[in-house]
Amino acid sequence: MPNLNTIPNWVTLSRLLSIPIIFMVLSNNDSTMTRQIATIAFLIAALTDWLDGYLARTLNQVSEFGKFLDPLVDKLLVIAALLILLELEQIPAWAVFVIIAREILITAWRGAPDASTPTIIGANIWGKVKTVSQILAIAALLLEIPYALALFWLAVILTIVSGLIYVLPLSTQDVSSG
Repeated sequence: MPNLNTIPNWVTLSRLLSIPIIFMVLSNNDSTMTRQIATIAFLIAALTDWLDGYLARTLNQVSEFGKFLDPLVDKLLVIAALLILLELEQIPAWAVFVIIAREILITAWRGAPDASTPTIIGANIWGKVKTVSQILAIAALLLEIPYALALFWLAVILTIVSGLIYVLPLSTQDVSSG
């Protein structure tokens, strides 16, 4: 049974609340004000990603459930925002597909059970850089900042690169079994 009785896990779950807020705000009216409200909700939710990790380490409440839940909620938040931007015709569907496909494939890769290591594998630095680039690009696109689309393309490239780095054996470590 997952342990929901930790502050970090509740902070992570609270991040989910921003998704319907962002959808509702932008579904009714696409204006400068609604984009600003949606961006604030999105950025607050994105900042809780740092907060839940900080609290988990500080309060010694790191859990396998939290390690699973945190990246899942991050992905839902990013995918929701990308779908809104797609609906607003600011980004192409194929690029959103590439990002979603990478997220699903790497989540499956990271969480795939292995007889020798049945635990969840944490994100590497490239995954974290990818996430930050996606958050910045989404916020810039929502606010219609000049060159926001360039930030989005950088996020797409980092999404692909981080996925490849994750699955390709780029180190010289000995991976033999014996």
